[in-house]
Amino acid sequence: MYDVAIIGAGVVGGMVARTLSAYNLKICILEKENDVASGATKANSAIVHAGFDAKEGTLKAKLNVEGSKMMEKVTKELGVKYKKNGSLVIGFNEEDKLAIEELLERGKINGVEGLRIIEKEEIKKLEPNISDNVTVALYAPTGAIVCPYELCIAAVGNAMDNGADLKLNFEVSSIEKEDEGYKICSEKESIKAKFVVNAAGVFSDEIAKMAGDSSFTITPRRGQYILLDKECGNLVSHTIFRTPSKMGKGILVSPTVDGNLLTGPTSVDIEDKEDVSCTPECFEKIIKEANENVDGIPYNKTITSFCGLRATGSTGDFIINSPTHRFINVAAIESPGLTASPAIAEMVKELLVNEGVKLTEKENYNPFRKAMHAFREATIEEKNEVIKKDKSFGRIICRCEGVSEGEILEAIRTNPKPTDLDGVKRRTRAQMGRCQGGFCSPYIISLLAKELNIPCEDVTKFGKGSKLITGRTGEEIER
Repeated sequence: MYDVAIIGAGVVGGMVARTLSAYNLKICILEKENDVASGATKANSAIVHAGFDAKEGTLKAKLNVEGSKMMEKVTKELGVKYKKNGSLVIGFNEEDKLAIEELLERGKINGVEGLRIIEKEEIKKLEPNISDNVTVALYAPTGAIVCPYELCIAAVGNAMDNGADLKLNFEVSSIEKEDEGYKICSEKESIKAKFVVNAAGVFSDEIAKMAGDSSFTITPRRGQYILLDKECGNLVSHTIFRTPSKMGKGILVSPTVDGNLLTGPTSVDIEDKEDVSCTPECFEKIIKEANENVDGIPYNKTITSFCGLRATGSTGDFIINSPTHRFINVAAIESPGLTASPAIAEMVKELLVNEGVKLTEKENYNPFRKAMHAFREATIEEKNEVIKKDKSFGRIICRCEGVSEGEILEAIRTNPKPTDLDGVKRRTRAQMGRCQGGFCSPYIISLLAKELNIPCEDVTKFGKGSKLITGRTGEEIER
């Protein structure tokens, strides 16, 4: 029997697992998809929010500011790229200025440091490509950017390296209360745990109902993005927000930690919790509003678009509670959930202690993890030394991103181990460049097949229902 089972391997579930793995606990992470970071974590704005937007007195406000302060240390320990680039909330008129003044006051109450309102001349000095129509902005120097799926992968991997188990393709079908805890079942297997943490994202209300809690509902809020080539990454240096509305922070324009330019998201409430389709109407909205914010966005340099679903709760705030003994909800974790995730993990730890978990620190706990891009960021001399020992690091597989065979093999062999193309992509950036895997995918398929000891035909893009090939060319010709 496990001490703690965590349902959901997104960034929140991963951070909870990592935090708990510092103690002598038997931990299991359950994930219904073929890899970690496969839900909202893989498709969001990648922003470490300063904390001025969430309403004062809410869990969102408290945990946002705490998480923002923790993030630099956490990312350093986990070897994840993090950049404190600052953010600007821009306004175009007097109405926007009043809203920005309210954000300033809210931010001060929330404990955000360094906030100030700046006028057009200073805005232009900070961001020369900002629209000439912008008249005022809230400047937040503590705003930052990070790679959300890398953070999740590193957190889960660090937890696993410290003894946690991960079960993929484990879709929870029932939760049964027993004398010592809970029995959690999927179609193929079951596990038992003394305590359960529900971090199931858009499905967290359904998981809660299985444990007897119907106190909240989750509505998926679809957000669509457009990602531009690295050639465009220097168009802005800060994260540029519009003055927010009740549906969110509007269309942003932001650099990424990997040097691309990101625009989006849209904000549309839907019913289907698995509908991540992109629509022409959303493309039009992103392009129109982003061009109102920043001049000269070259959308002819777009390399991909994607869509994510935010878990919008019926209470308007994060839902982090224990509705029944030994069961913890970590639900409705929409924005600023990524930012808040380290602080959420600490809060969950405290709730578990209140429910009866006994914590004793591990003597051999290691909070550090090798960066996934260590080879790429090494000097020429350091790379040559690595290649002398392992020639696979000298063979470039992904030309767009400059990813070597050695880096791909290292990723496949490192916790949590990927078993599909998208998993390799999230760990190495192979397939993330201009050609989007057009050249390197076949070679990566062969590497995965060899490492996993399966036929190439069984390698998928993202798990069940996403096979890429049906057979070999020669075999098809013979038929």
